[in-house]
Amino acid sequence: MGNAFGQVPAGGSARFDGIRGTTYDSAHKFNRMEGLMSVAGIRPTLASLVNCVAVALLLSGYAAGRTASAQEVPKFKVDASWPKELPNNWIMGQVGGMAVDRHDHIWVLQRPNLNTVDELGAAQTPPWSQCCFAAPPVLVFDALGNLLQSWGGPGEGFDWPKESMGFMWTRTTTFGSAGRRGDRQILKFKNDGHFLMQIGHPSADPANSLRTDILGQPAGMEVDSDAHEIYIADGYLNKRVIVFDTDKGTFKRMWGAYGNPPNDVDPGTYNPAAPPDQQFRNPVHCIHISRDGSVYVCDRVNNRIQTFTKQGKFMKEFVVRPQTLGIGSVWQFAFSTDENQKYLLVADGENNVIWTLRREDGRS
Repeated sequence: MGNAFGQVPAGGSARFDGIRGTTYDSAHKFNRMEGLMSVAGIRPTLASLVNCVAVALLLSGYAAGRTASAQEVPKFKVDASWPKELPNNWIMGQVGGMAVDRHDHIWVLQRPNLNTVDELGAAQTPPWSQCCFAAPPVLVFDALGNLLQSWGGPGEGFDWPKESMGFMWTRTTTFGSAGRRGDRQILKFKNDGHFLMQIGHPSADPANSLRTDILGQPAGMEVDSDAHEIYIADGYLNKRVIVFDTDKGTFKRMWGAYGNPPNDVDPGTYNPAAPPDQQFRNPVHCIHISRDGSVYVCDRVNNRIQTFTKQGKFMKEFVVRPQTLGIGSVWQFAFSTDENQKYLLVADGENNVIWTLRREDGRS
């Protein structure tokens, strides 16, 4: 299985019960973190505790992590002054995705349609208040928090999502996923906002994890630049990982939990005392590829991360606070920035913590 996994056998699992996204891009040697948060001047939401820490991982972890010893447990500090005030009296809504490019620029995909009327008082007719106007969906910042460019929104030839979920930057292109409210598509743009390709389309059809013409309200993605493939955590409706060609948009392969063929059978309410579910639950919420080529998938409500080969063969799983009910413990995660990516930093939006776990065995 490779030395990154020590002696843990294939099909093994680890369970972690205690409290303790930047994600490494193997093709471009940078890190990124995706997550849900709310920044607007700045306004907290239910998930803010988890996701403000995620921003600290993104900003301070990228620079500091590259010089840290592989044996050190990562430590982060929130920079409450980042980003700087937006121009044009703009306000930022919920953030559905973030990425860092090779220039240390931070790409943010945010949801202007979820701003409240009170937050957009200046945009009302007549104006209700001094603040504010909705910022464009895509915002690009430098490491100091200065806004460099902005774009996004409905256009000709593609279906801009009602509620964006994930974000992925490559050397020349940007991918965004649509995760809820009937959105069943992934969009690909040049970095200047020029539309290139769409995979899937909006639909009111029921879940069908065997269809390849539309997605199932995807929640996250990861691009393997060398292989020209995009891995999609699919999602809020379907229960699978699905892989497409990044240039042609053609279907390549898919799988469910433990590498099983995906299906949409309702497993009922999560029960921590029951045997492990043989399928993912909704949502399949994130997917990332480690430097050594393993595919990590967030099975959020099952409170677990499962790992696979790139061909979908199950390797092992980590269970994070299995007694967690509600909407689950494994929302998003990041690899630590040391050479061997020794740690997983797991954002848990139900328990409102960041867990620091060893990638080798899932323990603290």
